[in-house]
Amino acid sequence: MVTQAAAVVDDFSLQLTLVLFITVVVVTLFTVLLTAPQHDEISEFYLGNRDMSPLRNGLAMCGDYLSAATLLGSTGLVALTGYDGLLQLGGTVVAWMMVLLLIAEPLRNSGKFTLGDTLALRLPRGQRSVRLALALCTLVVCLLYLVAQLVGSVALLTQFIGDPSRTARAMCVVVIGTIVVVYAAIGGMPGATTIQVVKAVMLVAGVGITAVMVMQHFSWNIDRLLSSAADNSNLGDEFLGPGLRYGGTTANKLDFFSLQLAIVLGLAALPHIMMRLLAPRTTQVLRGSVVWAVGLVGFVCLMAGVLGLGATAIVGREQIAEVDPRGDAAILLLAHQLGGAVLEALLSSLAFITLLGVAGGLTLAAASSLAHDLWSEVIRKGKAKQTEELAVARLAAVVIGVLGMMLALLSWGTSTATLAFLAFAIAASAILPTIVYSFFWRGFTGRGALLSLYGGLLCSVLLVVFSPIISSHPTSVYPDADFAWFPLQNPGIVSIPAGFLLGWLGSLAGGREEPAAAATGTSAFDEFQVRALVGTDQG
Repeated sequence: MVTQAAAVVDDFSLQLTLVLFITVVVVTLFTVLLTAPQHDEISEFYLGNRDMSPLRNGLAMCGDYLSAATLLGSTGLVALTGYDGLLQLGGTVVAWMMVLLLIAEPLRNSGKFTLGDTLALRLPRGQRSVRLALALCTLVVCLLYLVAQLVGSVALLTQFIGDPSRTARAMCVVVIGTIVVVYAAIGGMPGATTIQVVKAVMLVAGVGITAVMVMQHFSWNIDRLLSSAADNSNLGDEFLGPGLRYGGTTANKLDFFSLQLAIVLGLAALPHIMMRLLAPRTTQVLRGSVVWAVGLVGFVCLMAGVLGLGATAIVGREQIAEVDPRGDAAILLLAHQLGGAVLEALLSSLAFITLLGVAGGLTLAAASSLAHDLWSEVIRKGKAKQTEELAVARLAAVVIGVLGMMLALLSWGTSTATLAFLAFAIAASAILPTIVYSFFWRGFTGRGALLSLYGGLLCSVLLVVFSPIISSHPTSVYPDADFAWFPLQNPGIVSIPAGFLLGWLGSLAGGREEPAAAATGTSAFDEFQVRALVGTDQG
């Protein structure tokens, strides 16, 4: 566990940050109450007002994805590792291209409220068992990512007060978690959309203005920025070349490839991202929304790279590492150098708002899957009333929020990046094979879906348990134990192919499960493919 001995932010910045944070929270909570679903209709709670423009929905998608890990972690990674940090940022943009080209339109055309509805349409036989497996995977992915956000809030708190006491950690997690539960349980998708749009606008503006200040500092000369970063890194040209973080041993290189594979493929299967893809009313709005999201996420990642290099060039790599070995303090130290306490407070409050936005989206996605897939379709066998399902969804949001808070307090000291990237790996290993096979393989069966979901989940978790994340390393959860036979920190390079392989083997072993539709005589897959490729504009 890595902690800080002293705070990064001075008293004035702390007070200003607190004022800004409370102001934004009060305004957004009031807005959530105003925009919350006014009727007991699950469609409004799950999908909200479907009259959003492509820009607004694109901003919401951007807000759903970009977390404090991008603002703090990615910037710090660039500041400490240079080229390798920039390379990792590039994977995010490629991941959104995967969503645009492969997943977005077929999912929106064939889905209703959750991915479970798509799978039920594609695999009508045994759909309840598939929904159950999908709900479990969704819960695990969302909880891991939610815990990462809540643990990140405590890590951010250390920038203000130094190493927090147990009471301070608990208060921070409970306050942030409670706000998140209110966002999800009361606001539903309309409230979550409002929060995400506000957050995305603030994030794009914040990183853009700070990046402009960095470039102005170097007279808009990129060569000066790069040379100054290399000089102040005390590593020279090595800082601008590959291998500083992921070079050297074969295990390091494989770890980087495994991580990038999880990021690129996992994004397309994150439950809160898929839920957002179902919200547009027409495919034209969806295309425009994803294009906006790609552009906005790409812009923020580009600015994060500029800020990371600027932090090294202006503050110095050794000073950043001395304050926080993980580099999370890099952007705050840079802000203090460029704009003093005011800019530092603005970016600090922005980081907290970013945490809230992502955590709210995750809680809503998990609650929707539990209420719709597990309760309504599996337990109640499709006979639940809308008011009943809506009540279950809100109760599930509270339960997930409380569970996330408890796990976050137990997980203190675990890297937020590790938790987040494990969620990506599970999504890519369990959920993505099921999506791809459902859309593009006629021979895919319910047994194949179950093996993909359960097998990908189990494989990912087991590999992490027996990896250096848990034991055999000074930064492990149990540093004194040694049972890590899997050498990589991210399981994606093994678990993702395993998920696809299990889906293929299960489908072959399960025999033919493609009944013909009684009315038309065409196969269920043919009808599904027409729906997925052509679709209907949903009202």
